[in-house]
Amino acid sequence: MTPQQLLADISAGKFKPVYYFFGQEDYRIIEAEKYLASQFLPNRQLTINYRRLNGKKTSTNDLIAELSVYPMLGERQVFGITDFQSYKPTEIKRILSLLTPADPNRIVVLSSPADKAPKKNTAFFKTMSQAAEVVEFQKLTPGETQRFVRGKLEKAGMTIEPGALQLITELIAGNRGALEAEVEKLVNYKTEEGNTSVTEENIRRLTTGFEVYTVFDLADHIIAGDIRKVLNQIAMLTGEGTNPTGVLWHLGNHFVSLYLVKNGKPLDARRRWLTNRFRQQTGKYSNAALEKMIIEIAETDSALRHASGVKGEMQLESLVLQLMRAAG
Repeated sequence: MTPQQLLADISAGKFKPVYYFFGQEDYRIIEAEKYLASQFLPNRQLTINYRRLNGKKTSTNDLIAELSVYPMLGERQVFGITDFQSYKPTEIKRILSLLTPADPNRIVVLSSPADKAPKKNTAFFKTMSQAAEVVEFQKLTPGETQRFVRGKLEKAGMTIEPGALQLITELIAGNRGALEAEVEKLVNYKTEEGNTSVTEENIRRLTTGFEVYTVFDLADHIIAGDIRKVLNQIAMLTGEGTNPTGVLWHLGNHFVSLYLVKNGKPLDARRRWLTNRFRQQTGKYSNAALEKMIIEIAETDSALRHASGVKGEMQLESLVLQLMRAAG
């Protein structure tokens, strides 16, 4: 089941007794569970009969004890059990057996965080597929992100320039939680400013993680051999508070991503949407050059982290000169 199908079911008053939520978007998982609980439980029962438990911190016996208590007078219940994958297979079997036969007045939402999301060929996932309605929460697509941004801004009486919309889409990379926060930040800023049009400059100035986008420009300048722009870019990043090791981290990720895209390898979910932008730069580097640059970035990062009294900006400047020679 997709999140959209889940929403349609909830809107129609159709609920399953047991759900299993997993995927790459923790924010969407948490919000979906809260929304399901709010729609299933009457308002007066929500604070009392909605229980959230952490599988890593709740023993099997304690969880079973919780699930064995039924509210009086046929009131409804919702249980949210996070990190469910942390239980042993025998424990999972015991817990799931308690949920059969289904109780029409109870919903149990089992979930796993993004970093513990199971592979679909595992025994655990097969067990969950048989025992629960499985809902996978992926990151938003570019289209979904842009519709969300436009919709939120339109409700606030605002518009967004095409370049700004594309930029925030790339920066957010499908993260729904970040999207909520960043659009709210933009609305508040533009309201105070008294201007209803969101510009590319607004995104550059306000959106968290803009360093990712700035590093594309830095890489372009390195490729072009424009030392003045390269040094100005570094000065801007460090001047705005970005730690030199942070710049190195972004640079390292950038050139590793270039290497992967150049060789037809997929990027991880958080950077996959930037594939086309990386592809524009891949033709300007050979594999040998990229390998050399990645090694040089790693060595500089190690030197910065372990050497005392070394000025980070100078190390960065020295590194980019090496990268420019490698690019050439």
